[in-house]
Amino acid sequence: MNAIYTAEALATGAGRNGHVLTKDGRLDLDLAVPTEMGGSGQGANPELLFAAGYAACFHSALQLVAREAKADLGESSVGAQVGIGQRDEGGFGLEVTLEVVIPALPHEQAQQLADQAHQVCPYSNATRGNIDVTVTVVED
Repeated sequence: MNAIYTAEALATGAGRNGHVLTKDGRLDLDLAVPTEMGGSGQGANPELLFAAGYAACFHSALQLVAREAKADLGESSVGAQVGIGQRDEGGFGLEVTLEVVIPALPHEQAQQLADQAHQVCPYSNATRGNIDVTVTVVED
């Protein structure tokens, strides 16, 4: 692969209770373990960051495939839910649910575009075969 952009971030402190800062300074956040995992929940966490990145990336991929299909997405949106939990075989794992809203199109056509976006989205390509990702078209 020939990278056209590389993001750079540094994590310091106590991991999930630490701090993250990107080299360009655009992201500068304190982190905190979520309350559901026994923490204070008083900061961002890696799952929130992953969910935001995946949702934005997938929405761009959706717009790309819609342009190629000459389909009007209207006021579309993509929501990402990232779950973390203990795996049966040990350690921790992630799961993702992507909820795609395309009110301007019939459900079947919207699902086809969402499925196509799942094939071209870099986040989908990175996670495919590694974690469970569910892509669902939902009503607004």
